[in-house]
Amino acid sequence: MRDNVLLTAAAGLLSLSLAACQMGASSGAAGGAVAGAVVGGPVGAVVGGVTGAALGAALSPEETTRVQQYVVTQRAPSVRLREEVSVGDRLPQRVTVRPLPRVLGVSRPYGYTVINNRPVLVEPSTREIVYIYE
Repeated sequence: MRDNVLLTAAAGLLSLSLAACQMGASSGAAGGAVAGAVVGGPVGAVVGGVTGAALGAALSPEETTRVQQYVVTQRAPSVRLREEVSVGDRLPQRVTVRPLPRVLGVSRPYGYTVINNRPVLVEPSTREIVYIYE
């Protein structure tokens, strides 16, 4: 029974976090915090808020598709890192972050690179990964 409740709560958290992609960072943070609190109490609220904000700050679905198509056609060399990367990680200085051209029409000035053969979207000013393309 407890496992079913946790599974249902986790699914709800994922749904809210995904919805945050289309709402923006502030709405994403609020939704993620509420969902996190349901699943994990105060600590879950903090984690959910951060996750919701990060997802809400990313690109729209249309922009994501355009960027992915562009990145794949550029064939940028992959940088090999020992550890797996995830959203929120900061890239080492040795990793080159390439700017996205304005012609893509993205709403934010993200950059991209390829890490361990996976294209990633990067916030250039902080070098933080905001999206990982699968």
